[in-house]
Amino acid sequence: MAMSVRPIEAGDVQIVRHVLTESWGGTTVVSLGWGELVDAARLPGFVAEIDGEVAGVITYAERDGSVEVITIDAVIPGKGVGKALLDAVRAVAVDRGMARLTLITTNDNTHALRFYQRYGFDLVALHRNAVDGARKLKPGIPEESDGIPIRHELELELIL
Repeated sequence: MAMSVRPIEAGDVQIVRHVLTESWGGTTVVSLGWGELVDAARLPGFVAEIDGEVAGVITYAERDGSVEVITIDAVIPGKGVGKALLDAVRAVAVDRGMARLTLITTNDNTHALRFYQRYGFDLVALHRNAVDGARKLKPGIPEESDGIPIRHELELELIL
């Protein structure tokens, strides 16, 4: 198993759009900090591949002295794809002299929350009922996942 991680290139648009659509129901996501819809397919990021097959995609944005992970998707789970993608974005943040790496997830995403905390992220804010506002911008956000009502956004950071 040979994994590689490389920056998203112009020729990757279809791959990125496909991965984002499968995971997020489209390429647009709601950014809490920006209070708007963001087309994640237009953002910088990285593609992970295992033996030439797409294994994951991560997108990010720079803002206020930090790098924010906007989307992260491991298409092939359990192979270290998420860690490799976060490592790549972390390296960008360090190279650019950023103070921290941030991300936001929702209260139902318990698997990801465990992963982020194991990686070293710390929970710094709970945005109660923030998903209600997000649904006004993107009505397709589900009401629940795996029996858990999706209501709140959890903000995490990794000090660099």
